[in-house]
Amino acid sequence: MTSTDSSNSTGGTPAAAPAKAPAKDPWDLPDVSGLVIGVLGGTGDQGRGLAYRFGRAGQKVIIGSRAAERAVAAAEELGLGIEGADNAECARRSDVVIVAVPWEGHAKTLESLREDLAGKLVIDCVNPLGFDKQGAYALKPEEGSAAEQAAALLPGSRVTAAFHHLSAVLLQDESVAEIDTDVMVLGESRADTDLVQALCARIPGMRGVFSGRLRNAHQVEALVANLISVNRRYKAHAGLRITDV
Repeated sequence: MTSTDSSNSTGGTPAAAPAKAPAKDPWDLPDVSGLVIGVLGGTGDQGRGLAYRFGRAGQKVIIGSRAAERAVAAAEELGLGIEGADNAECARRSDVVIVAVPWEGHAKTLESLREDLAGKLVIDCVNPLGFDKQGAYALKPEEGSAAEQAAALLPGSRVTAAFHHLSAVLLQDESVAEIDTDVMVLGESRADTDLVQALCARIPGMRGVFSGRLRNAHQVEALVANLISVNRRYKAHAGLRITDV
């Protein structure tokens, strides 16, 4: 007769369930010091500021622009071993590519670079905003957010979102030693968001915090409109800090 109890075949005690692997420490992040970072839109304020901070941290950085000569000129001004190239070359030569182009040119730029960005980790930091007499306000793209638009346009890339809430003024200010802020990081793969968090940590004072999947990117992008209002009222360069993590 077949036994229906959970004992082992020798009649001893039931077999113990296999031990669960310990949960991964969310702050156990990979070494990203050897990655080459490309910045599309690196001649604009935000892109230039990020390029400067990563170059200052010892990261290899390539600035991209539609015009290679503009990128080269900006790179020479920044120094720190930063190089300049047109957007396509910047994308091809980089391991990680930050998209810091104006919202108006976001879709067109990414469409033109689909093949060059294939296989790359892409970090979108574009904020779709409008402006009128009442100030800044958030726009909502058809795809839901700039990051989701990037994911739709770049099916061969690993798209994440981060660096939305940083002050371009502080990023470019050589007298500022630390950027005192958290960075909300979004993406579909933990391995990818861990890499982005690790890149954030390369900049003194900065910390990357996982904040959800790309479907949650709209409200992160939209929050920039609120920060612009804060900055105008208080004459500040406000950032974010997330408590209890």
